[in-house]
Amino acid sequence: MLALALALSAQAVTAQVRLPSLGESAVEDITVGAERRLGDQVMRQIRADPSYIDDPVLREYLDSLFQPLVAASRQRGDIEPELDRQFAWEAFLLRERTVNAFALPGGFVGVHLGLIALTTSSDELASVLAHELAHVTQRHIARGSIAAQRNSMVSMAALLLGLIVAARSSNADLANATIVGSQAASIQGQLNFSRDVEREADRMGYGTLTAAGFAPQGMAQMFEKLDSANRLNDSGAFPYLRSHPLTVERISEARSRAMFSGGGKGAPPLRHALMQQRARVLMDSDPQTLHRLVDQGTGAVDAPLRDRIATAYAAALSASLLREHASAERLAAATLALATKAEPREPQAERDLQLLQAQIRLNAGQPAAALQVLDAITVDARGRAPLLMRTQAVLDLQRSGKGSPDALRAATESLQTWVTDHPADAGAWSQLAATADAAGFKLRAVRAEAEARYASGDVNGAIDRLRAGQAAARGAAGQDFIEASVIDARLRELRAQLRRAFCEARASGDNSGPPIEGLEVRDCPR
Repeated sequence: MLALALALSAQAVTAQVRLPSLGESAVEDITVGAERRLGDQVMRQIRADPSYIDDPVLREYLDSLFQPLVAASRQRGDIEPELDRQFAWEAFLLRERTVNAFALPGGFVGVHLGLIALTTSSDELASVLAHELAHVTQRHIARGSIAAQRNSMVSMAALLLGLIVAARSSNADLANATIVGSQAASIQGQLNFSRDVEREADRMGYGTLTAAGFAPQGMAQMFEKLDSANRLNDSGAFPYLRSHPLTVERISEARSRAMFSGGGKGAPPLRHALMQQRARVLMDSDPQTLHRLVDQGTGAVDAPLRDRIATAYAAALSASLLREHASAERLAAATLALATKAEPREPQAERDLQLLQAQIRLNAGQPAAALQVLDAITVDARGRAPLLMRTQAVLDLQRSGKGSPDALRAATESLQTWVTDHPADAGAWSQLAATADAAGFKLRAVRAEAEARYASGDVNGAIDRLRAGQAAARGAAGQDFIEASVIDARLRELRAQLRRAFCEARASGDNSGPPIEGLEVRDCPR
């Protein structure tokens, strides 16, 4: 698959750290818990960055590709039990035009919108994710770490973050400065991933890709697309290719695997075409660009049906972002009508067009009309995107004084059910905090705020909110007593978790973590 591993060299201007395989001793020295802590450190900074985007529709689509890959990797036995238990297994999006994807310590995989915009099928995009997932499951980060980095997790986190920033500028000098700034200049020459590691990620990624049901041709197609695009474009828009050169050997191996695997059936194309266009709109919200997309969508009358639907989707979304609400509404309705004429019809793509209609009405300040569209969805109606949009509509109605207490309670309970099944969904926890507060469930709102912070990697912030909940719950009775009991139990759990992490870090000689109130080395078991 794509060699989008972690890259760290003076020439590698990328959001990744590619490190040499130094044997299994490195894996033993850097524990799974330490790797997750480092990933959480980096992710806290990434989530606070303006480029981090939790677009419900694109995030739902990305998860529909990534999670089956994770499940397939589990079934293949590639994920060890401890790794499975402690790693996040989370894919996230960055609002960047460059073509890039990268793995981070702890099971996080980042995807630039520019990569989605380049791909023409879900199989191609899944091939990238499968390759990055292989770097995580095989612990290439830990296998490539050296002693100097093991002694300073903060330096490693700073280096990773610096390279993410440097990737946006396509400036090798900035990457070099970042490395020096993080005190890593002395080791940069040692930090090139070996060809063996890249081949392992290709091989493991290919096995995961096919086991998850994606077309095996996706990898070869993606290699060829990148090779061709990079030869025609020398603008620095393909940062990972500078550290992951596409060799003839790798392309040939991908072609051979696809040829010997048989035909394979690609995923229906329309849904990916819509998400490709959505990525193009969201990665560049400059009004001039949006106006151009509107013009393209309204002028493509002679194009094939699939292309007309995709460009019209981009036009409708662009018009909505330009606050041309009436135009956006007309375009979205016409696009959905076109989609019903596709052969074969794709219900999932039609659902995404309904979600577009709901989004347009929310942007236009018409929450009641948005709810009408959401009520009409029959495909995956309880998915994350419709759930969050429905919640937003209910909140908007409540704030306008037209809301229904029953609808607000129903939205709160739906979110509560969702986060029970998806406890790492920070966005859903934040929505739950808002609905619970509006419904008068103050303790539940405080606890949801705490869980949102915890899901974002801010354990200390979560503990602070739980303590605030404890203080507010003194003398609580009835339902509040139950919520207070949950807060007490959760606070004990998080404190114990911090203590374990603190003691594990100190035992391994890592003193870089933040101080923890009330904890000292003497509190750790000997």
